[in-house]
Amino acid sequence: MELHITTLAERPELQNPLWQMLDLWPEFMRHDPIGWANIGRIVAELPEYVLVATDSEGAVVARAFSVPFQLRAEGRGELPATGWDQVLLWAFSDRRHGRIPDTVSAIEIAVDTRVQGKGLSARMLAAMRDNARRLGFREVVAPVRPSGKHLEPRVPMGEYAFRTREEDGLPYDPWLRVHVRAGGAVEAVAPASMTIAHSVERWREWTGLPFDTDGPVEVEGALVPVRCEVSSGYAVYVEPNVWVRHRL
Repeated sequence: MELHITTLAERPELQNPLWQMLDLWPEFMRHDPIGWANIGRIVAELPEYVLVATDSEGAVVARAFSVPFQLRAEGRGELPATGWDQVLLWAFSDRRHGRIPDTVSAIEIAVDTRVQGKGLSARMLAAMRDNARRLGFREVVAPVRPSGKHLEPRVPMGEYAFRTREEDGLPYDPWLRVHVRAGGAVEAVAPASMTIAHSVERWREWTGLPFDTDGPVEVEGALVPVRCEVSSGYAVYVEPNVWVRHRL
């Protein structure tokens, strides 16, 4: 497939089209408060870390967001257990306080639903690595959301993340496999990478499920069950991700 990948800084006119692209994110995933508050800031304040892919007709077919942050700042050093949410907070805190970043974190790679299965995710990951290298970084880290984990929501992420295939030793999960093939190394689980808490009424709207019993609720697209506390009127989803480190 013919693909033209640029940064948003190079083509700012693609800002509106990149948001209009159809993606596969479950509705509840759009309501993480930290993501909701910061994802737009990446586009507005860090366009050189936003990649946009267009097809031969100029339509946006994929996007990739990343952020720079200082992993080796005092009190940090290790990839955080709170994964995706934490690197977003660190990135914009570092920007506010003038800290010089030493690492780039992937935030999102999304492909238009109409062109799924054509290898675009791998090409966007390669482009993200190249872009970080061009900007002077030697490392990209990624709080990866394994693409097959939602099919096994009751399996602990620590077990799933390190499962490999017998034939080649590569990760069992397709998206983790793409990262490893690109040069990444599966490093650790981020057990609380994203937290979404809201009323049971809102969860019913998002999922179409009754949420009428205390306990775990399996939700389509969720990597682990959502914890429902109907007697208290709320439900909480704590998503684990997998840290992958790409040395450049």
